[in-house]
Amino acid sequence: MRAGRRDALAQALTPARLRESLAVVRPPSLRNACVAGLQAALGVVLAAALARISPWPQLAGFATLGALAALFGRFAPPQVRGRIVAQAGVLLAAPVALLSALAWQGMPQWLLLLALAAVAGVVASLAHRAQLGAPGAVIFVFAASAAIAPTASGAQALARTAAVALGAMLVWALCRATDGLREARPAPPPPAHPPPGLAPGPSARIAACAAAAALLAHAAGLAHPAWAAIGAIAIVQGGYLPGAVHRAWQRTLGTLLGAALAWWLLSRGLSFWQVVLAVAVLQVLTEAVIGFNYALGQVLVTPMALLMTSLATPGAPADMALSRIADTAVGAVAGVALALLLSTLDERLHLARHHRGVAHS
Repeated sequence: MRAGRRDALAQALTPARLRESLAVVRPPSLRNACVAGLQAALGVVLAAALARISPWPQLAGFATLGALAALFGRFAPPQVRGRIVAQAGVLLAAPVALLSALAWQGMPQWLLLLALAAVAGVVASLAHRAQLGAPGAVIFVFAASAAIAPTASGAQALARTAAVALGAMLVWALCRATDGLREARPAPPPPAHPPPGLAPGPSARIAACAAAAALLAHAAGLAHPAWAAIGAIAIVQGGYLPGAVHRAWQRTLGTLLGAALAWWLLSRGLSFWQVVLAVAVLQVLTEAVIGFNYALGQVLVTPMALLMTSLATPGAPADMALSRIADTAVGAVAGVALALLLSTLDERLHLARHHRGVAHS
C-alpha cells in the first residue's frame, strides 16, 4: 500500500474527499447543542449590554468573546460542567492579556503573529490536558487574535482582559442556572488523540501550522493574517489526515457562502444592538447545524465571527468579507500542506486505507 506524502496529497485531492466532506450526519445531541448555543447567545447579549452601559463601551466586543466559554462541556455532568466552563474562561482571558501586553509594547505585527502561534500551541496543550473537548483550541485562538490590535496603554490591555473575564463569569453563572435543560447523554468518542497530558507533538504541530499560515497571509499583505492561523488550526487540531482534508474542504466552501451573508449583514449599517442580536441568533443556529455538517456551520460562523470582530474593530464590510475568504484559503492550504508534511507513516497509512475502502465500496 502506497503511503508516501505525494500519494497522500493525491488521495486528499480526489473527488471522493469532497463528497465525503459534504455528507450530513446525525449529531450526538441536537438538544445539548442548542442549549449550549442558547447559553452562549444569552451570555453575548448580557455581556454586551453590561459593557455598553459601562464607562468602557468600546470593550463590548471583548466581553462577548468571554461568553464563548459556554460552548464547552455540553455533555459533562452539571458538577463537571462548571469546572470546564471556568477553565475555558481562563483560556479565553489569559491569551488576551498576554497578546494585549505585547501589542502595548509596540511589537511588530509579524512578531505578534508568531506569539499568537505559540499561544495556540500552549492553549491546545492545556485544553487537551484539561479534557475540555470540542470546539477545541480554535475558539481560544479566535479570542486571542482580537488582542493583537494596537492598544494605547497597559490599562487598556487590562481592561480587555477584564471584559473577557466578565463575559466568561456571566456564562458560568448562566450554565449553572440552566444546565438542567440539557439531556444526560455520554459524550461522543473523541477522535484519535494522545492520552491526557501536555501532548507536545500535536500542540507543536498546531503552533507550526498557525505560524506558517499567519506569516504567509502577512507576507501576501492580507488585512487579517490571524484569521489564516485560525483556519489552519481548525483543520489540523483534530484526528487523522482524512479529517483534516474534510475540514479544509468544509471550511473553504462554508466560508465562501458565509462571507456573502456577512457582507450583506455588514453592509446594512446595523446598529450596535442589531449586531448583538444577529450574533446571538447566529450563535444558536450555528450550534444547531454544525453537528450535521461542519460546512453548514461555517456558513453561519463566518458572519458571526465578522460581526463580533466589527464590535471591537469596525471595518469596511466588503473588505472584511473578502479578507475572510482570502485568509481562509491561505489557512486551508497551509493546514493541509503542513498536515501532510508533518504526518507520520501511521497517519498516511490510515488515509490510504480510508481511500482504498471508499474506492471499493
